Amino acid sequence: MTVSASFGAGGQDVAPAVARRLGLPFHDRAIPVTVASRLGVPVEDAEANDETVVRGLWRLVASLGTMPDPVGGVLPTTTLPDERAYREQTERVLEEIAAGPGGVVLGRAAAMVLRGRPDVLHVRLDGPAERRLAAAVDLTGQPEKEVRRLMATNDRAREAYVRQFYRCDPTDARHYHLVVDATALPLETTVALVVTAARARGIGS
Repeated sequence: MTVSASFGAGGQDVAPAVARRLGLPFHDRAIPVTVASRLGVPVEDAEANDETVVRGLWRLVASLGTMPDPVGGVLPTTTLPDERAYREQTERVLEEIAAGPGGVVLGRAAAMVLRGRPDVLHVRLDGPAERRLAAAVDLTGQPEKEVRRLMATNDRAREAYVRQFYRCDPTDARHYHLVVDATALPLETTVALVVTAARARGIGS
């Protein structure tokens, strides 16, 4: 199952709760850890570059003198790897999860990567910008002005990532089996809706 969530829509709460209810692994931080290992870069850099279009990662990779190996390791090089390397490693990890243990994946444009698989449920959590903002302010305790800036930056980065690499709009409901306004419902209700949809497709215990 993939869960795509706008900033402030509760993806970090809903996705692991759904995984627990379904008895499935929750795949989040382990994905950039694996990607970082295969690219030979610090985990912090892989985490910072999830679903964003930036070139700093590739300058870092070049400075380390490494590049992706087709079998997942790293090879010494002085050549700057192209942007495809990070995306392709992320896609490889997602495909390995889908073909292997399965589970619930949060973000990473997983709905686009795994859209051809009939055994995956794709879920989108969203909501009006002002309600997402209010939820994020409550969660973080940060000033509204700062959270608004973070939300705008995050939403733009995620949309740019999907548009650049997959040529589509990540907010388009046609990419998902279930779209929920998570700002209008209690957490438990949202989790229950997603769990019901997953079980209807034969996913989970």
